[in-house]
Amino acid sequence: MSAVIADPVAPLRREWTRHTPRERIARWAVWLACVAAVVWAVRSIDIIPEFLADAPEQMADLFIRMWPPDLAHAFSIQGAMIETLHIATLGTILSLLLAFPIALMGARNICRIRVVNVLAQFLMVASRSVNSLVWALIFVAVFGPGAAAGVFAIAFRSIGFVGKLLSEALEETAHGPREALRAAGAPWATEMLKSVWPQVRPAFWGVALFRWDINLRESAVLGLVGAGGIGVVLDDAINFFRWEQVATILLAIFAVVLAAEILVTRLRTRLL
Repeated sequence: MSAVIADPVAPLRREWTRHTPRERIARWAVWLACVAAVVWAVRSIDIIPEFLADAPEQMADLFIRMWPPDLAHAFSIQGAMIETLHIATLGTILSLLLAFPIALMGARNICRIRVVNVLAQFLMVASRSVNSLVWALIFVAVFGPGAAAGVFAIAFRSIGFVGKLLSEALEETAHGPREALRAAGAPWATEMLKSVWPQVRPAFWGVALFRWDINLRESAVLGLVGAGGIGVVLDDAINFFRWEQVATILLAIFAVVLAAEILVTRLRTRLL
């Protein structure tokens, strides 16, 4: 019997596929689920085609009524814009004061009590899951219309964001400096101040500046539900169909947000 000689190029002729049959079926199932969800959503919200077809014309008409902006109205909205800045700043400071203890509770290398970790995670998720306008509605019902409701709405909305990022930064700190201080007999507060805080400080200031920038944008619309700021003036202008004033208010908001973005960028460069 002659020996069977294996083909040396047989492996090169094998067909290469990126996904297995099971993976391909799973991918098609996901695409099918997405299409089904979109179709279901479109049918459920009952979109009127006539309104969609007329939307460009209505938008053009709105821009025509907003032009030219009533620039003389800019001097009368300075107080409301300053109040918006105060809401964003005080809300951010309050959120930092409330979020830092929660971040310590949520960091598993700082707090090793599992129940406390779960409680901190629950508080952070609860804060992030509620929109700032919903928080504003709640605090308007508690404090009444005004800037106080806006400050607390911004603060409670920001706790989850700030707390989550700070807890992750705490969990990434090196454990060696803490062990050295503990071995030297240092108390827990000294461990936090001398070993943990220097490592977390850049992340803390970065998160604080970034969140203040976000809060400035969010506080501009809280007045639509009565929580103070420039949103109150914007809501009044829209309700009375003063579109030239609406354009002025929108330009003022854009200018302040742009200036805040430049300021935050420069501060991050200096501090970090």
